[in-house]
Amino acid sequence: MSVVFGGFVLLVFSGMPIVFALGVGGLLAIQLMTDVPLSIVAQRIYGGVNSFTLMAIPFFVTAGVVMEAGGIARRFVDLAAALVGWITGSLYLVGIVTGTGLAAISGSGSADTAAVGSILMPEMKRRGYDVDLAASIIAASGALAPIIPPSIIMIIVAVTANESIGAMFLGGVVPGLMIAVAMGVTCWLIARRGGEAYRDHTAFSGRALWQAFMSALPALTLPVIIVGGIVGGIFTATEAACIALIVTLLVSLLIYREIRLVDLPALFVKSVGLSAAVLMIVSTASVFSWIIATLGAPEMLDTWMRSITSSPIIFLLIVNIFLLIIGMFMESISAILIIVPVLMPIAVSFGIDPVQFGVMTTLNLSIGLITPPYGICLFVSAVVAERRIEQVSRRVWIPLIPMLIVLGLVAYVPEVVLTLPRMFFP
Repeated sequence: MSVVFGGFVLLVFSGMPIVFALGVGGLLAIQLMTDVPLSIVAQRIYGGVNSFTLMAIPFFVTAGVVMEAGGIARRFVDLAAALVGWITGSLYLVGIVTGTGLAAISGSGSADTAAVGSILMPEMKRRGYDVDLAASIIAASGALAPIIPPSIIMIIVAVTANESIGAMFLGGVVPGLMIAVAMGVTCWLIARRGGEAYRDHTAFSGRALWQAFMSALPALTLPVIIVGGIVGGIFTATEAACIALIVTLLVSLLIYREIRLVDLPALFVKSVGLSAAVLMIVSTASVFSWIIATLGAPEMLDTWMRSITSSPIIFLLIVNIFLLIIGMFMESISAILIIVPVLMPIAVSFGIDPVQFGVMTTLNLSIGLITPPYGICLFVSAVVAERRIEQVSRRVWIPLIPMLIVLGLVAYVPEVVLTLPRMFFP
């Protein structure tokens, strides 16, 4: 087993792209440690993506790309500004509220971070906000996308663990909203001591809020359609993704009119590239996951873990620390496809609900989106803010604290995750 993981780690640190490191590592393990014919590699690569459920990924990705270009993000910013723009530290709060809203549509943390940052960052600089803190807050708001449904990462977790996508989606709602509220309170407390730059002298206006709400209403129907349709059993996750894309196109083309038909080919080409990158990782990771299962890694790890502790509390502590470290160095989808098949059976044997464990895993890897050295949302936010990653990293601990507190609640208070799923999936 050490040959499998050792080879994979060596290939990653040698600079090989992770998609190839997964495939080559699995190929070498099959060749050196089993008598299985190498033709199984092609079968597993095909089998890894031969899934109706995984077809949801390209449709959700395309919906996110169209959303970014079609004016939906700007409507969410306007709505958030009307809602919380009169509070001290308003631009921080607008970023958090907007990131939360966009998370309910796109499922892509980096896209949400870029969209919110490009709109808000110039005004934050003009008003004298702490730019590094602003960049870290926007990055953390973008990192809510994998937690709040619809989430591409949660789809992969559910497929890998053979769990209900609807239940997994609902399990992420409360933790995601708790993180948003906790970050908002944290920013408000900081802004109160930050001086005049953070004072907003614009009074709350019910009329402005209503106008912003009506402008954003077509976009606000998307999360209701997607999540409501899946939870209500009206359509599957894949069908929901198709409907989300259709609605996004109609809203962007016919209502907001910020993209034209001639713009669509370029947007679709971009979506194909992003979707292919995700599905390539899924396909090669299926080879790696298969060889790990074949060599008995889950059973070996279960035996080792029980030799250390018989307490679910200690088990969850060990797993959370492990996942936080993994999230700092590995791309989320790859980590899920390798880790979930190994750890999920052990978690179930400790009496932990699979939906709770899936949401906890997703939250851990979402935190990895803002932690150096490879936090993609942190990188995107730093680029938009025109700051070095080292400068932004010094302030990232501020939004990180609320996320870690909620992670602790998700791990040790199951009702935080399971209350909504049990209402709809008893």
